[in-house]
Amino acid sequence: MKLLQPRAGEVRGEVYLPSGLDTISWGLLPNATAEPVLKVASGVAVTIDTVSHEGLLEDQGRDPAAFFGEAGFGRADLLADAVEIAGDGDHEPTTQGPHVVTGPIAVAGAQPGDVLEVEILDLAYRAPYGAISNRHGKGALPGEYPQGGAGVVSQIATVGDDGLGRLPIGDGRDLRFPLDPFLGIMGVAPATEEPVHSVPPGPHGGNIDVRLLTPTRSARLYLPVQVPGALFYVGDPHFSMGDGEVALTAFEAPLRATLRLTVHADPAIRRLAAALATPFAETATDHLVLGLDRDLDEAVKQATRNALAFLRERHGIPGPVALAYLSAAADFRISQVVDIVKGVHCCIRKADLP
Repeated sequence: MKLLQPRAGEVRGEVYLPSGLDTISWGLLPNATAEPVLKVASGVAVTIDTVSHEGLLEDQGRDPAAFFGEAGFGRADLLADAVEIAGDGDHEPTTQGPHVVTGPIAVAGAQPGDVLEVEILDLAYRAPYGAISNRHGKGALPGEYPQGGAGVVSQIATVGDDGLGRLPIGDGRDLRFPLDPFLGIMGVAPATEEPVHSVPPGPHGGNIDVRLLTPTRSARLYLPVQVPGALFYVGDPHFSMGDGEVALTAFEAPLRATLRLTVHADPAIRRLAAALATPFAETATDHLVLGLDRDLDEAVKQATRNALAFLRERHGIPGPVALAYLSAAADFRISQVVDIVKGVHCCIRKADLP
């Protein structure tokens, strides 16, 4: 697999946005005061380079050459933008999140109350390797893992010639598993001038980590616009993730994303967005409704309330009937339990609905 270096290789969108020191933020999401690095018309497909934070962080040495070099990757195997960001990027780990975020992109005509549709058209691997990390105090088992009191344990994973992910066991064997790339972070700027930490997701989207948002599923994400222009951004690329993301990270690795950004201002979708407390999404087969809260039980409750609101607004189904249907036929899945604010996504089959 060849590296997809910045400004090289295939660009499938109408506009291209590379990742570099002048187009990214590290650890903070764009807010209402952010200046766009790109402006596009509604309906334009944009190709955006993303960089994974794994191998760049301070507790990993902030030296991707040394970090990935231990796994046998030389300097010729590194992305130039990752090396540049690690060497010169502005990052304060005590007050900021770990994620490298590309953007923001202003979409013409987007106004607060509108909805920005993000159609995931293509996600291309930029490198044949990445990392899966676990840190004490984080993940589903803080204090238990990493074992032996180690501060950070990072496992290097690769993409095999068979297209499967490979994770060395340490005794000459590999675990092999299917890959299904997605972007953990897609969002719009919240209506605040305060710094916005990159880890917790919220009404703005951000780090929602819903692994179903893939081009293989014809996925679309709908983000309620909060500031003029929407100020859209992406980051946290994954090659694969299991529901829950229990270690803290999944297979984190860089992607080149092609996304179509479309503004919707019709009254029906504005009413739907106003009725929900979170963004919403769809795949070819399912509607996805989210719940987000620091308490997983509360996240389930919010996902249930949002699903009831969705069925009422879109399909005119009264609450008691909708709740019975959700209990009989819908799936409530844990998106992630590691991003401070935990996530649940409710999957409602499109084929079931009138």
